Amino acid sequence: MNDETETATAIPESHDQEARDSLSPDFVRAILDLVENGEVEAAREKVEPLHPADIADLVELTPADQRHALASAISGLIDGEVLAEMNDWVRDALIESLEPHEVADIAAELDTDDAVAIIEDMEEADQRAVLRALDPDDRAAIEEALSYPEESAGRLMQRELIAVPEHWTVGDVLDYLRGAEELATDFWEIFVVDPAHHPVGTCALSWILRTPRLVSIADVMKREQTLIPVDMDQEEVALIFQKYALISAAVTDDSGRLVGVITVDDIVHIISEEAGEDALLLSGAGDGDINEPIRDTYIARVRWLIANLFTALVASSIIALFGGAIEQMVALAVLMPIVASVGGNAGTQTMAIVVRALATNQLTQSNTVRMIRREILVALLNGGTIAVLLGLGAGFVFANPALGGVIASAMIINILVAGLAGVLVPVAFDRLDQDPAVASSVFVTMVTDSMGFLAFLGLAVASGLVGA
Repeated sequence: MNDETETATAIPESHDQEARDSLSPDFVRAILDLVENGEVEAAREKVEPLHPADIADLVELTPADQRHALASAISGLIDGEVLAEMNDWVRDALIESLEPHEVADIAAELDTDDAVAIIEDMEEADQRAVLRALDPDDRAAIEEALSYPEESAGRLMQRELIAVPEHWTVGDVLDYLRGAEELATDFWEIFVVDPAHHPVGTCALSWILRTPRLVSIADVMKREQTLIPVDMDQEEVALIFQKYALISAAVTDDSGRLVGVITVDDIVHIISEEAGEDALLLSGAGDGDINEPIRDTYIARVRWLIANLFTALVASSIIALFGGAIEQMVALAVLMPIVASVGGNAGTQTMAIVVRALATNQLTQSNTVRMIRREILVALLNGGTIAVLLGLGAGFVFANPALGGVIASAMIINILVAGLAGVLVPVAFDRLDQDPAVASSVFVTMVTDSMGFLAFLGLAVASGLVGA
C-alpha cells in the first residue's frame, strides 16, 4: 500500500479568483459548460490547480445527471485523495461507474484506512474483483481490515507506522529512518516493540532529534501509552483521543501485538460524523445527506413520522376526555397548547443534554441519580418562572384569577415531568443497549403533550373552574 498521506496542494497565486473558489456557482457552471461543449482540455486546465478537497466539492456540486460526464472529462484528476474527501453517496456512485482495475489503482495510492473506506461499501462481487486486481500485499492488508467490525478501530487504523526494537540506539533509529525506502511519509512518534512485536513504549520525534546518537532508545521512550484494542468502537476511540489529548495511538490485536496506528486527523472526521449523526437521529431525519437517494430519505423519515402519529393520538384521546369542559370555556382551548408546547421544549432541552452526556460517557450509572436530582431542581426553577409569567398573563387577559392559577400549576407540573422524561427516556434506551438519540424525541414529546393536556384540563375540572 502506498503510504502517502493527504498533503496540501498549493494553488498558484497567479491563478484567478474564480478558479481559486471551486464553490462559486459561476465556476461550476463554467466547468460544466466546457464539458458539455466537448472542450475537455480546457476543463482539465481549470480544474487541475485545485486542491483535492475542492475537486471533490466540484463533483458534489454538479447535478447528478452530469457527474459522469464531468468525471470522464477530468478522470485523471480524480485520484485517491479526491475520493477520500468526497461525500459517501457521490463517491459510491462514481466508483460504481469505474472498472475494478481502476478502483484498485486508486486504492493502491491510499493509506489502508482510506482504501478500506472506498471498498467496504461496494457489492461483494465488486469487492472481490477489486481485491483480485490489487498487489498481494495491498490485498492482504485490506482483507484484514475488512475482517474487523464496521466502525471499529481495525477499520479506522493505518498499517503504515514506524516500529523499532527496544535494544536500538537513537543513532540506529536515525539511520533506519534515513535509509529505509518504504516508510510512512508523515508520522509524529515512533513505537518501540519487544521481540514479540508487543508495544512497550513510544518516542516522539522531537525527543529523538534532541538526543545523542549513542543513547538507547529504551532510555528515551515513554513507557506509559494508550493502547487501542482493534475491535473498539470508533466513537470510544474518539472519546479516548479527546480525554487524553492524543496525536496518535497504537492499535493492538487480541494477542497484544502492534497492528496499526490511529492518528488525530482520522479522529477529527469521526467526531464530526458522530456529532452530526446524533443531531440528525434526534429528529429522525436519517443520514440528513442532500446526496442521499430520495427513497432512502423517505424510508428513514416516514417511520418516525408514523410513530409520532400514534403517540399524538394518545394526547388527542386525553383532549377528547375533556371535550365537555372545553365547550364550557373556550379559554381552555386557547391556553392548553401553550402548556404542551413549553413543556415539550423543556423536555427537548434536557433530552439533548442527556443524549450528549451518554455519548461522551459523562453520564453513567454512578451519577444518574445525581443527574435526575439536578434536572428536577432546574425544572422547578424554570417551571416556577414560566408559571408566574403565564399565570399572571392569563388571569389578566381573561379576567379570571382562578384560570391563571390553574394554568400556572399545570405549567409547573408539565415542566417537572418534562425534565424527568428528558432524563429517564434516553437513559432507559441506553440501558436497553439502544441508541438513545434515535427514538427519545418521539417518546419525550408524547409524555409532555399528554401530561400538559391532562394536568391543565384535569386541574380545571378538579378546581371547579368548569364541569367534568
